[in-house]
Amino acid sequence: MSISDLKAHLVLTTKYRRKVITPAMLTRLGELVNHISQKWGCEVIEFNGESDHVHFLFRYYPQMQLSKFVNALKSYTSQQIRKEFLMEIRRVYWGKPVFWNSAYFVASCGGVTVEVLKQYVQNQDSASCTQDKLAIPHPPRSSRQPSG
Repeated sequence: MSISDLKAHLVLTTKYRRKVITPAMLTRLGELVNHISQKWGCEVIEFNGESDHVHFLFRYYPQMQLSKFVNALKSYTSQQIRKEFLMEIRRVYWGKPVFWNSAYFVASCGGVTVEVLKQYVQNQDSASCTQDKLAIPHPPRSSRQPSG
């Protein structure tokens, strides 16, 4: 028998960093993340986001391949959100079947305490996910690394 306490911080950004995530989408994304995490045997510690990205702090087991989990999570949440929020997504992405940026950020939680990371995720400006802040289409940013 072995005991582990592995935690990771995942940041996903929307395609082209468009400000497409509304409060209703953020709530639904949280539900979807909980669902897929349970299927993979992960524990959600915290989930929150803003109009163009989300932060997800979770506990996982050593045998899990993080890249496969992240890809499954991105695929599942993207499909569901595009289906459930069709009109909002179409307005921003012109009907293309996209939602998440192909890149993502994931880090093990070793440099700071989980409480500090949890507070950081909780303090995301969820209020920025409002309908009136949907992005006007513009060229993609040249930097592929997520901020915030």
